[in-house]
Order: sequence, then C-alpha cells, then structure tokens
Amino acid sequence: MAAHPTGPTWRTRPTTVAGVEFNLADLWESVAAAVPQREALVFGPRRLTYGDLEQRANRLAHVMQARGVAAGDRVGLYLHNGNEYIEGMLAAFKVRALPVNVNYRYVADELRYLLDDSGARLLIHDDDLTETVKAVTSSVVSLGSTLATGEEYEAALAQASPQAGFAPRSADDHYVLYTGGTTGMPKGVMWRQEDIFFAAMGGGNALGPPIKRPEELAPKAVDGRSKCLPACPFMHGTAHWAAFATLYAGGTVVVSADQHLRPANLLELVAREEVNLLVIVGDAFARPLVDALEADAALRDRITSLSVILSGGAILSPAVKAAMTRLLPSTLLVDGYGASETGGQGQMIAGAAGEGNHPRFVVNDETMVIDEDYRPVEPGSGVVGRVARRGHIPLGYYNDPVKTQATFPVIDGVRWAVPGDFATVEADGTVELLGRGSMSINTGGEKVYPEEVEAVLKGHPAVFDAVVIGLPDARWGERVVAVIHPRDGQAAPTAADLAGHCREALASYKLPRDVVVVGRIVRSPSGKPDYRWAKAQATSALAGAG
Repeated sequence: MAAHPTGPTWRTRPTTVAGVEFNLADLWESVAAAVPQREALVFGPRRLTYGDLEQRANRLAHVMQARGVAAGDRVGLYLHNGNEYIEGMLAAFKVRALPVNVNYRYVADELRYLLDDSGARLLIHDDDLTETVKAVTSSVVSLGSTLATGEEYEAALAQASPQAGFAPRSADDHYVLYTGGTTGMPKGVMWRQEDIFFAAMGGGNALGPPIKRPEELAPKAVDGRSKCLPACPFMHGTAHWAAFATLYAGGTVVVSADQHLRPANLLELVAREEVNLLVIVGDAFARPLVDALEADAALRDRITSLSVILSGGAILSPAVKAAMTRLLPSTLLVDGYGASETGGQGQMIAGAAGEGNHPRFVVNDETMVIDEDYRPVEPGSGVVGRVARRGHIPLGYYNDPVKTQATFPVIDGVRWAVPGDFATVEADGTVELLGRGSMSINTGGEKVYPEEVEAVLKGHPAVFDAVVIGLPDARWGERVVAVIHPRDGQAAPTAADLAGHCREALASYKLPRDVVVVGRIVRSPSGKPDYRWAKAQATSALAGAG
C-alpha cells in the first residue's frame, strides 16, 4: 500500500432532507422544535428548556452578526463551563461561524497566540478574565470585539431578536477543535460538521446504529430522557462532545457551577439532579471522587441514578477503577478512546480483560492498527503499529499543510487519520495501546508539550539547559518534571523558583512539579534532547530522594 500525503479533501455532497442537513445548527433546531418544553440545560439556579436555549442562542447569533461575524469567521470562547459556552457554540453554528475553544487557564501570551492563529473575529469571555483579555486585544489584528459574560452579555442578548431567520446552512460547514501541536503550540483540527456529528457527537444514536437521514433525529429525541453531567471543561472535546450528544438525543445537560473540582459538591449534584452519565478525565477526577465517596456513606447511598461514569482524555488506573466499582457497584465504568483528530474510536469497560499497564480497547469498524508499510497489523502477531481511522475524519489542520499531510495520509485512495498512538492487536481483536509517539505529557487530561516549557525554563538566569518530561503521578496520571543543567557558578533553582519564573508565561498545569539537577543534558548530534535518558535520570533521582 502506497501512502500519498495530500491536503484536505473538500467534499461538497449535499445531504438536504426536508430542509435539514447534517449540519450542527440544523440538527439542533430540529430537536428544539420537537421538544421545546423539555429541560435542556441546568446550570446553578438557571434551568433552560430547549425552547429557552434556542431563543438565547438565536439572540446571541444576532449579536454576533451585529458585531461583524460572518460565515467562516471564528468566535473565541474563553469561558469556564456554563450555559454561555453551549450558547456560544450553537450561535456560531447558526451563522456558519466556527467556535474556537480557548483554555481558560491561558495567560496573555498563550491567549494572544491562539487568537492570532485562529483569526478570531469575536471573543466571548468570562468577566473575571477581562484583565487578561485587555492585555491582548490591541495586538490581535483580526479581533473586532469582545463580549464579557454577566451584565454585558445579558444586556446584549436582551436587545437582540429571539427568532431564527438565518441563511441556509450546509453539512460542509466547518467545526474546529484546537489541540496541542508537536511544537508545543496548539493547532486547529478542522472537520466537516457532518463528520464530527457522526465521529464524536453520537450520530443520533450513541448506543446503536447511527441515523441515516437528518429527519430521523427529532423523532428519536422525543423519547430521550438521559441526564449527562460533563464534569470536565467544555474547552476540551470530551466535554462538549458529550453535551451535544445528549442534546441531540433530547436529554438534559447538567453543568456544575464550581470552577474547580469540588468532589463532594459534584457528587451531590449527581444525586440531586438524578444524573445518568458522569463524564470525567482520568484519575485526576476519579481519585478525589473516590475519597469523597469513602468519606460520606449517606451521599453514596443517594446516588442511585448514575448508570455510567465515562472517562475521556485520560485512562483510569486499575486501582481507582476497583475502588469506584466497590463504592458504586451499580455504575458501569468506561474508558473512552479517541482523539481530536479521530473522534471516538473505542472503549474499555471496567473488569474487561487486559486492564494492565497497557490498556486494551474494543474499537469501531473504521479503526485499525497499521504497520510501517501502511498494512493492517495481524491480530496476535505482536507487531507494533499506529492506530488509524477512516470514514468520518477531519479535513486537516488549520493553516498547517505539512502536519496535515503527515497525519492524514491517503492509502490506496482512502484518507486516514493517524494521530500517533502506538499499539498492537491482540488475538481477540482488541487493541492494546502503548502510548503516543510524541513526548506530550498528559496531566489531568491536559496536554503539556515539553518544548514549550523548555523554552521558558531556559529564560531563567540560572538555567543553562533544560529538558522536560512526564513521570507517573497517582492523581494526575503524569506530572511535569524539569531536568536542568544550571549555569556555571550559580546555585541550581528550586522547583518553587522555576514555577515562579514560568507562571507569567505558562498556564499553571504546565509548571514543573519536580526539578532534577544534572551536570549536562544528553543530546543527539543534531541537538535533539534524549528524552529516554532524561526520564531515566529523573526517575532515579526522585526515587532516591523519596
């Protein structure tokens, strides 16, 4: 099989049925019209029906148009979880704009980069992030205006029309999800809306065969009654994919009003709202929830509705799964597998075979493991290959044709997404994941890319050279560790010193938690750091210190 790297394939096949396409706004509007009185979203004291949410999204869409947002423009969402995030996404889809997920932890330099890279026309942001926004707005050429949540947001909506009346839309309208890049800077993964609907938003039937025609969605949603609580941030695909899958199924999305994880509060919300599906990110969420459940038997007994806990973005450890299963024996624990470049690809259920150091997943029919020659890896062969998906996959990376060619090769005339996970195929057909080929660090579901942190560390006056790696962490999955070579004649900086130095340039989750001092950094002749060496040095040094 020969691989021919190409750019995005722009498909233009219409899928119009009775005026509705596989377009995210069209599909939403069909469901909202079918169940207008049903509760769609619960956030603190605010309870919005489908009709309420539809009108608020219409109002916001008109606000966007009044502020110059047109088809194809980007709208940044610099927000914590709340109704405004979902309203912002729906409103952007209605006017054929692309909502851009912005990490609310970003400091000014990181925010400026993302707004510049995406070409954002409008930025909707939480009121408490206003000072950071003010620090970058004058230097982002594309940015026409900003809108703060709270009084400004509500006043703008109140003055706009609640009616739709927008131009026709297409299944070929775009959706973008920003994710980390190999250089440490985030890249926008571009999708057709039809493809992301089927790849990541349930396809109209998350528990069975996807729908075949857009007109099938609304009748199915009439029978929907599920309640989903995405506990992870909407700025990550896992959370807003789960939310939209719920809304397209006619269910209710429950949103925590806490900006940080407060496990007892979250579990109380699950019990009070009778949540069926809780979406989390790995042990960073699960371990505190286990502790809270252990501490409060009465609360544990009140959680009777919770059918499934889904972990996306990070895999639950066997110990945490065992504890959660013991505490909530009627709840199914599921690890979801997928990526920004593939959507959902498979799952592993607690208690399934192969829950060891390398997790094993049952994957969908569009996913396979391919070897170096782009041929399928034979089950039970022991050959290590890369996980690939065909079918509903992205168009590519925004403004990055080189990375697009590498990640989305054409094999015998078929485009594949090959984001870089290495794996083998067991004799029973399950896929055993070995890890991402890049050196990204997954800490609590957040991706940290070493080169970005290294560049900031090297700006410290006492640091001559630095390499950043990830080491296992009981709560966060991995933690960021800096291996540094101090400048001659200067005392080695401590972890607190380096965290203070990096804090102005990096989000808090990227800060080194441990520091290992070495006499020199081992690099290849080309100058690239030897990450295996660095990890071995750090593991040995920290084990000795412990």
